[in-house]
Amino acid sequence: MTEFVTAPDGVRIAHEVVGEGAPVVLIHGFGSDRNQNWRWPGWYDALNGAGYSVVALDCRGHGESDKPRDPALYDELTMIGDVLLVMKAAGRSRAAVMGYSMGGYMTVRLMHDAPERVARAIVAGVGSVYFSRDNGWRAMVADGILAETDAGLSPVQRMFRDFARQPGKDPVALAACMRSPRTSLSAEELASLRTPALVVCGGSDDVSGPPGPLAAALGSARAAVVPNRDHMRTVGDKLYKQAVLEFLGRHNATGGEHGALH
Repeated sequence: MTEFVTAPDGVRIAHEVVGEGAPVVLIHGFGSDRNQNWRWPGWYDALNGAGYSVVALDCRGHGESDKPRDPALYDELTMIGDVLLVMKAAGRSRAAVMGYSMGGYMTVRLMHDAPERVARAIVAGVGSVYFSRDNGWRAMVADGILAETDAGLSPVQRMFRDFARQPGKDPVALAACMRSPRTSLSAEELASLRTPALVVCGGSDDVSGPPGPLAAALGSARAAVVPNRDHMRTVGDKLYKQAVLEFLGRHNATGGEHGALH
């Protein structure tokens, strides 16, 4: 059942808690929502079936959450604050966190800004691109989303434009989200992150790039590749699910974290 928490700037954030057990917070990708990214591809069932509860939110601008059209309201620290507000509302002070694409970037930032809240992390749909994507790329994507037609757009612009214009989505709000600047952590900051992490990307994902470079840069991470899957098709792949459940189970078995999360 959808619940809402209100951020300090008045934006309402939709979220839900499904199942019982140690919590896994799910942060979806850009232009998606908790249903499209997680529920429909079978992640709720996979995690619940393995004994975990799901805490899933719709990031601002997405799903059932409010959709402001001012880029200033999508500051990365504000969006990280939304995740922490949802965790508080759900009564989870510490949890495993899994993010895909945009959610993967947010998960890395959570590991840095609130390490005491993240027991372990799955960073998916973000690989070597973490080190090369700049705010000029984001502005290019936003321009593509708002273009009246797809004539003259690059393949990447066309992909994001089509995705952002699916029924029920607000392209203007999504373009505003994309225009808000983002700052990647430095090599030293990444190396200082000691939260156990898994970095997962599709083997044919030219949006994320390979996971190895980011996993190597993090202080305590390993990489997993989902063969023959691009950025869109990795999300629901059974090998992605298997890798995540093995990672979560291994850390529960070695660290006793089922009892530590709440």
